[in-house]
Amino acid sequence: MASAELAPVVRVGELADAVASLAKTLGRLGHRVTVALPRYRAVEQSGLQVARRLSPLAVQVRGESVPATIYDARLGSAVELVLIDVPGFYDRDGIYGELGSDYPDNARRFGLFCRALVELAQRRLQEGRPFDVVHAHDWAAALLPFLLRRAGPPSVLTVHDGAHQGRCDRQAIDQIGLDWGDFHPEALEFYGELNLLKAGVVGADAVAAVSPTYALELQTPAGGAGLDGLFRSRSAALVGVANGIDYARWSPATDPHLGARFDAEDPSGKGRCRAALRHALELGHSAERPLALCWGRPDQRGGADLLVEALPRMLRGDVQVVVAGTGEQTLQAELGRLAAAWPEQLRALGAVDDAMEHRLVAAADLVLLPARAEPGGLRAQYAQRYGALPVARATGGLKDAIVDCDAELETGTGFLFDEPTAADLHGAFARAVSAVRRPRWPALRRRVMRLDLGWERPAQAYLRLYEQAARARAARGS
Repeated sequence: MASAELAPVVRVGELADAVASLAKTLGRLGHRVTVALPRYRAVEQSGLQVARRLSPLAVQVRGESVPATIYDARLGSAVELVLIDVPGFYDRDGIYGELGSDYPDNARRFGLFCRALVELAQRRLQEGRPFDVVHAHDWAAALLPFLLRRAGPPSVLTVHDGAHQGRCDRQAIDQIGLDWGDFHPEALEFYGELNLLKAGVVGADAVAAVSPTYALELQTPAGGAGLDGLFRSRSAALVGVANGIDYARWSPATDPHLGARFDAEDPSGKGRCRAALRHALELGHSAERPLALCWGRPDQRGGADLLVEALPRMLRGDVQVVVAGTGEQTLQAELGRLAAAWPEQLRALGAVDDAMEHRLVAAADLVLLPARAEPGGLRAQYAQRYGALPVARATGGLKDAIVDCDAELETGTGFLFDEPTAADLHGAFARAVSAVRRPRWPALRRRVMRLDLGWERPAQAYLRLYEQAARARAARGS
């Protein structure tokens, strides 16, 4: 597997969690898994012990040999880790950029990463230890399937978020060391720019999206971000595989970040988690007030503007809301203003660390996910595991992760709304708050906490996809 992120070593978003969990689960199912990652500064800072290989790789760029050093490590899950270091490109504070801006040389950084991995795959083949399949994750690794399309192992590309495509100046191809004459320019070009995600979709033997609904959305103008026609052309090779959650990290019965642990059969610790959070945040201590969490980057794509508009009406319903995350400054400023106006009921925390994320979800009755677009459904699944029912817009992976509760609370696993409006958000939230106050709420929460949300079924789906990619490569070769 090739990725720009890997939890817990380097984590920016859900991509890191998905790669780490899938790799670990495949290993547990008896497969040998190697994950490749650039050697960022954060790798050493994480405390991971690495060993440098004596024989470096060499990437040819316009007649110049660019050295790429290989470092090996092993994760606690027994997954093998390969770190690629190209001097000057990864030893930085950020992963994709800093202070809200991407690094201007990202195409070269990740292009050289992919080219080094092609050399690694060829070396493994020469040593008689070839990779059976190469699995690239998102745009930063998407050039790899394209480079392997003619020779090398079969490849799979997972699109975690098609809005991020690795678009850059067309001339960046020279810096990566490729030649337009080696392939049809339209395979990489996108309105005069170079598009790395497009290259992966073109080159991969099979393509996955992180939920079945998102696989369909990628084929629409609204969801494909300019590549919808390409996704439609590859629809026969495109499948949606919903992510799971790693119970070793996300289980309230064993979570080391919680002051009190709990599970579906004995949820009493959840009340203690809620009381502890209210005390820590200096919120009012009314046990009757439902506690809702909005957790994620507060921007318009995540629906934070809908939340800001709906909050005054929501708070008049005698509830408490905690908002965590950093995003658009204007929305954060408005959340701060509302928090000052409702000091007993609203907190806007800004950025929080991993431990605090776990404590927030453990304390919450409800988790608000008003996203305009959400490829996967991991945050909804985390909430469900911790007995916090999601209130979400029916989009992407959220639509797949949540079944809307019926009026009697006999079916359903959360509360959905269709249109990205403050009124629809408030309507779903009002239904959810009413449910929390009903006698059937404990039974609903217990049923949701019992859901099978682990990684084994997604991992089995990926194994089938690897076999599909191998058959496609064999058919194309013949």
